Amino acid sequence: MDGGKRFALVAGETSGDLLAGLLLGGMRERWPDQQSFGIGGPRMAEQGFEAWWPSERLAVRGYIEVLRHYRGIVAIRNQLRERLLNGQRPDMFIGVDAPDFNLDLEAALKARGVPTVHFVCPSIWAWRADRIEKIRRSVDHVLCIFPFEPALLAGHGIAATYVGHPLANVIPLQPDRLAARALLVLPQDATVVAVLPGSRASEVQYLGARFLQAAVRIRQARPGIRFVIPAVPALRGRIEQLVREHGLSDVAQVLDGRSHTALAACDVTLIASGTATLEAALFKRPMVIAYNMHWLSWQIMRRKQLQPWVGLPNILCQAFVVPELLQAAATPDAMARAVLDWIEAPERIIALQQRFEALHHTLRRDTAQLATDAIEQVLEG
Repeated sequence: MDGGKRFALVAGETSGDLLAGLLLGGMRERWPDQQSFGIGGPRMAEQGFEAWWPSERLAVRGYIEVLRHYRGIVAIRNQLRERLLNGQRPDMFIGVDAPDFNLDLEAALKARGVPTVHFVCPSIWAWRADRIEKIRRSVDHVLCIFPFEPALLAGHGIAATYVGHPLANVIPLQPDRLAARALLVLPQDATVVAVLPGSRASEVQYLGARFLQAAVRIRQARPGIRFVIPAVPALRGRIEQLVREHGLSDVAQVLDGRSHTALAACDVTLIASGTATLEAALFKRPMVIAYNMHWLSWQIMRRKQLQPWVGLPNILCQAFVVPELLQAAATPDAMARAVLDWIEAPERIIALQQRFEALHHTLRRDTAQLATDAIEQVLEG
């Protein structure tokens, strides 16, 4: 096969950039002379990806929040579609997550003969079952990161391959807590809470102050406690301001990214619902999942919810193995109490770690190999 393939990719936020970066690593091994371009972030750039727009331009969650940015996002999609169809036409388009942006783009490209692959099955089993028809119309093949998804898609006539979750290979089965604490210059015997209020501006807007108010309460109950707060570069200044406003500068360390180091180092994490919760599970860390958004976005989302769980660890375990505090329930008092409950119950943590280790083994596959095999079959098909 010709090695000089041209791949267009769109990854819409930090988690998508991470997944796409891992995928591109495998694609570079298969096709050393390949070119990749589109919308992406720093992890993709490390693999030689040419970003025409940065991934954070698409990093918006919530129906009302999206409306505020709608015109700008649609303009980017229209410009990208035009460039891919009439300028730099790719051999394949790969949409990485971001289904609201990617599925419409994929439909337009597929209709014009560009093969399309979607990496990460949209959560039709959790939120919007009505999306299945759009997936069938838009995508030639879906790369699934959870083992139950291909059969679900096959029932609707959509080709799919289970490739495992790439993070399960990146995150060690036995994380080194002591080494992570040494990297962050944290006392080895301290109780450490990782606070992850999200990687989007809208998440920090709705969760940042609540999470730090919870941290204040946790500190009052456990005066020797330490906090680590990973922040994407664009939001670091805002998070540092919140830390100062809440009087936590002496016990809270704001990090440039490094969420994996923070999760490896911590005893428990207070974490926004999203991909990061699965990362925390793979690090075998007890967590309190919380989320808050614009009230109207919440009402719309609740009506589309198909399962009792929102957090990925709970969905994959099919049980409330970790607490979820959503919307009105996400009060600083409730979050603080739930974090302290973990700290005070080591026997619960051991049982949770056993469940998370079994989950880790289930998700651990040679993702890059399986994904590139599937991509190659689509190219040849």
